[in-house]
Amino acid sequence: MVSMVQDSRPVRVLVAKPGLDGHDRGAKVIARALRDAGMEVIYTGIRQTPQMIVQAAAQEDVEVLGLSILSGAHMELLPEIMRLLREQGMDDVLVVLGGIVPEEDRQPLAEMGVNAVFGPGASTQQIVDYIRNGVRGPAAF
Repeated sequence: MVSMVQDSRPVRVLVAKPGLDGHDRGAKVIARALRDAGMEVIYTGIRQTPQMIVQAAAQEDVEVLGLSILSGAHMELLPEIMRLLREQGMDDVLVVLGGIVPEEDRQPLAEMGVNAVFGPGASTQQIVDYIRNGVRGPAAF
């Protein structure tokens, strides 16, 4: 019988609010839900530039970058964030986006490398489960 050992380190997540959007209640709710689920969460606060976000993600050695954008500027901000992640050799970072994202923008975001988009109505449990499975894979018993 082969034994599979689960990685016991907490998943490291950076939650950030890129751009000028100052509404951070949702990001704080998600950050708390991830922390309550046993993840290590770093929250950068509001009004972060793509450079600030990627620099923090690199310094904190995160496995997940969670972005919250309610301003509609996702198609302006995400290309730069994804480019900077690639430049830093951080292609393996799981990138999830939450906020108001029109259906027609989801495929272009996926093509940029965004792994998931969570809109209004997504439960915190859905987000926790997606991140756990995306980083560590489904639990093996």
